[in-house]
Amino acid sequence: MTDLSPNPGQPAGAQSSLLTLSQRTIKRNAAETRFKTYGVAAIAVGLIMLLVLVTTIVSRGTGAFQQTFITLNVELLESKLDKNGERNPEDIKRVTTFGYAPLIKAAMQTTISDLGIETSLKSKEMAGLLSKNAVAQLRAFVLANPEQIGETIAFRFLAQSRVDGYLKGRVTRESIANDKNISPAQLDLTDALIAAGVIEKTFNLDFILGSDASDQRPEAAGMGVSMMGSLFMMLVVLALALPIGVAASIYLEEFAPKNWITDVIEVNIANLAAVPSIVYGILGLAVFINYMHLPMSAPLVGGLVLTLMTLPTIIISTRAALKAVPPSIRDAALGVGASKMQSVFHHVLPLAAPGILTGTIIGLAQALGETAPLLLIGMVGFIASNAPGTIGEGLLSPNSAMPAQIYEWAKRADPAFYERAWGGIIILLVFLVTMNTVAVILRRRFERRW
Repeated sequence: MTDLSPNPGQPAGAQSSLLTLSQRTIKRNAAETRFKTYGVAAIAVGLIMLLVLVTTIVSRGTGAFQQTFITLNVELLESKLDKNGERNPEDIKRVTTFGYAPLIKAAMQTTISDLGIETSLKSKEMAGLLSKNAVAQLRAFVLANPEQIGETIAFRFLAQSRVDGYLKGRVTRESIANDKNISPAQLDLTDALIAAGVIEKTFNLDFILGSDASDQRPEAAGMGVSMMGSLFMMLVVLALALPIGVAASIYLEEFAPKNWITDVIEVNIANLAAVPSIVYGILGLAVFINYMHLPMSAPLVGGLVLTLMTLPTIIISTRAALKAVPPSIRDAALGVGASKMQSVFHHVLPLAAPGILTGTIIGLAQALGETAPLLLIGMVGFIASNAPGTIGEGLLSPNSAMPAQIYEWAKRADPAFYERAWGGIIILLVFLVTMNTVAVILRRRFERRW
């Protein structure tokens, strides 16, 4: 018997213990330890960056969910709003917002006078603390409740964006040196009204349920209508992409012959999944709007464009789910006399359903966050005042979508819109996290291990 040394350079016949590590083993263990350290460090860096991202979004966006309001008792003078005294809706509608502005100015003056606050501001400057949306809010109330003309009603009006920014720390006395929208005297009045409880900052439900607003009224802008636009787009994507994608996947995976034609189709599907989304926007503009003459900015067109973009993702994920079903399931079904179609639809497809649903939800989540295709078909910058009343109106009426709305707000100059863009990102992330959570739950709930 020949004694061999496990260590290079060790004399033949030398005794070695299993408890003594060779130099090669020590180096291999050290390399493994370094690799594990690199992996842990990479995960730590990723978690830190994620924490920084989430912290930044939350810290900058939570302010959008709070808004500053000014409470005023407004006397709805009959001499201004209904001179005939007949409460005829047509006569009341003839009074424009210019007719309501004096009522708000008078209410502001009365409130300041009753509180004993001294100020050198004129009535117009006092009313300048209010949002330009206040007169529209007052007019809408009167048109909906004409019987209350002649009474004094308490209203909670939005404060203008600079006053709101002052309460949130976004606006300071130093930063308004060259600002024409507010003056130090108005901030002094704001401080006095805050102390009196007339001005307060509370939760702003209208940011979630409201519609977009013009550049002059950033404090009145909301995400509600664009959320409806995204909802109708997702309904179109779900109604088209899921059946088409699943049907194409079943045919390619289970029935299509394996030849060069199917190889070309599979390669093109994989390539389409990597095509930039803006290309699909150009395609939608050329085909759906310029050629088919579908309404521009409609969620139906946006849904069709996102369907084209989502189809490759759904096809690839569905094929992967079908491949994951063991061949023995198919063989067993065929062995007991089932046809090829019966084996697929009665046995393979139900077992692949969790993976199909997961891929579909992930595809929808990806489509929900796309902006570039929507910009090219005009779903940006549209101010919709009311939510759609019917499904047809929701699909065909011009609207925006959540990512396009966020993009539009981020472009505007007023810092209040920038704050709302961060708030919109929070809402969008909530939707995305919810959809991905549903995908994980579905997979865990219906997943079978072989």
